[in-house]
Amino acid sequence: MATRLKLYSFWRSSCSHRVRIALNLKGLDYEYKPVNLLADKQSDPEFEKLNPIKYVPALVDGETVVADSFAILLYLEDKYPEHPLLPQDPTKKALNIQIASIVGSSIQPLQNYPVLNFIEEKLDSQEKVKWTQYHINRGFTALEKLLKGCTTTYATGDEIQLGDLFLEPQIYGGIKRFKIDMSNYPTLARLHEVYMEHPAFQATLPEKQPDAPSSPEF
Repeated sequence: MATRLKLYSFWRSSCSHRVRIALNLKGLDYEYKPVNLLADKQSDPEFEKLNPIKYVPALVDGETVVADSFAILLYLEDKYPEHPLLPQDPTKKALNIQIASIVGSSIQPLQNYPVLNFIEEKLDSQEKVKWTQYHINRGFTALEKLLKGCTTTYATGDEIQLGDLFLEPQIYGGIKRFKIDMSNYPTLARLHEVYMEHPAFQATLPEKQPDAPSSPEF
């Protein structure tokens, strides 16, 4: 009997959100293991064994432990090929990875809790918001240019792929948490509307997760 997957996640984490979408798309059952970042539960010794850098998500698949959302998504792609996340075409594959890299390297790390807490401590909460909005808008501007002229249902085709899994959690968080004006990004805004109609995205929304507060504040 196969061991049930375990996903260590935090409801508001966009990195965890990416993985939840992939698990949902691939039809994989998993146990949700909440890690409350606001209570510093990522520093618990047991979780640190899973991910020494103390970030969510972390995935446990039997004896295999994979941390970091990008690594988890690639692991799932190799181990569970249902609903492929990466196309075979080299150009489209590279576009998906480029989208993922912009979000995963140039936007999300600059808005995570350690960075924002540091800025608020050294400066103030207003500067923290300005910092975050600046980096999200910078990344969204690049993504909008990259996807200019996109006529397919999703970012890189008519099937949901890796790039989409990085885009929507970042767009969703940008709107809900950081009040980004999406009128500046018509392509991203259109994609957001399409994602919100898909069951795999609907089921994995932050506020629908078991550790989300009853009246969540982003």
